[in-house]
Amino acid sequence: MIDIKLLRNDPELVKENIKKKFQDEKLPLVDEVLTLDKEYREAKTRAEYLRSQRNKISKEIGYCMGQGKKDEAEQKKAEVAAMADELAALSVKETEYEEKIDKIMRVIPNIIDPSVPIGKDDSENVEIEKFGEPLVPSFEIPYHVDIMENLNGIELDPARDTSGNGFYYLRGDIARLHSAILSYARDFMIDRGFTYYIPPFMIRSSVVTGVMSFSEMENMMYKIEGEDLYLIGTSEHSMIGKFINTLTDESQLPQTLTSYSPCFRKEVGAHGIEERGVYRIHQFEKQEMIVVCKPEDSKAWYDRLWQNSVDFFRSLDIPVRTLECCSGDLADLKVKSCDVEAWSPRQKKYFEVGSCSNLGDAQARRLGIRIKPEDKSKGNYLAHTLNNTVVAPPRMLIAFLENNLNEDGSVRIPEPLRMYMGGKSVIEVPAK
Repeated sequence: MIDIKLLRNDPELVKENIKKKFQDEKLPLVDEVLTLDKEYREAKTRAEYLRSQRNKISKEIGYCMGQGKKDEAEQKKAEVAAMADELAALSVKETEYEEKIDKIMRVIPNIIDPSVPIGKDDSENVEIEKFGEPLVPSFEIPYHVDIMENLNGIELDPARDTSGNGFYYLRGDIARLHSAILSYARDFMIDRGFTYYIPPFMIRSSVVTGVMSFSEMENMMYKIEGEDLYLIGTSEHSMIGKFINTLTDESQLPQTLTSYSPCFRKEVGAHGIEERGVYRIHQFEKQEMIVVCKPEDSKAWYDRLWQNSVDFFRSLDIPVRTLECCSGDLADLKVKSCDVEAWSPRQKKYFEVGSCSNLGDAQARRLGIRIKPEDKSKGNYLAHTLNNTVVAPPRMLIAFLENNLNEDGSVRIPEPLRMYMGGKSVIEVPAK
């Protein structure tokens, strides 16, 4: 959500940004906001003038009454009454204009960073860098579900019976591996100076609309019937919401947080839900990282966040690459974003396992997240917010199993995970 002052002062910049995101259907919204903003400010100016006149006349009424000029006082009372009626009408207009402007401003995309490549969709995202050697073993890598079933680690049919497609039961060593990855991710981020959180898993609509666009909300979020609560799609939602309507001292920044949560997503759209597989599902668990910082520090934090993900995967010997999201692939609130993709030896290509985003002051503007400067001569200002996936085990499990699979079907356990796996260095195939 951009500052209306920017739209007011440089509407052509806002229109050009809309074009870069290939959302030309939104171009008329800029002029619509300008018209509504002009009418809003005129109504506000008129209301302020009437209030000053009302105060002035009210004093005159008192003077007239003191001088015994009752008829003149009554005439002035009638003027004040007329003003009250007009002020009431103007107040209604102001509210209507504010609501219309806010609704449209939430649809106009954030100004993207100049470094973002211009492209229509994710097919035009740009590879930045590769980390680790992507290897393909001499033996065939089975589908990830087949690997897990061979290890007695997943049950899909019972999950379809209890919950439908997009759900699964993990069991045995695979369930333990899932938890081990999350535990290692938690400690990995704590060691990097982040404060560990377990947040609420449900949030109010005022937080949902503060952290994401309405279209994203409709496609992702599950609503709790009869209550103003939504199941979170990622812990970023709760963690950014934690700062709603806060004023944080500059000296307390940056706030660097890492949070665990289950995540719930409708996954509405073209991708659909696999009947067999754990790549795109309705329920999963994730370790996230969140930063709230000064605007001038957000670029550096963006680079640190995606590097954390790269370092995490490389510590487990999984090759990854970073992919710069092009303008058409950026969600409307994002200034800049990159995906971290892991190597799939089975598919002989990379696939997304996390996403790092700088949202500038968009979320802060919607949620009222402000910073109090140390320099008292400066006014309060909006924070910048960033988020990044440390790890989401369903997709991480795919990358992990494929990259650590032995020819006999067993799976290697890298050193960092062994303490969370009871000292195991390998998951053996159970005897039939």
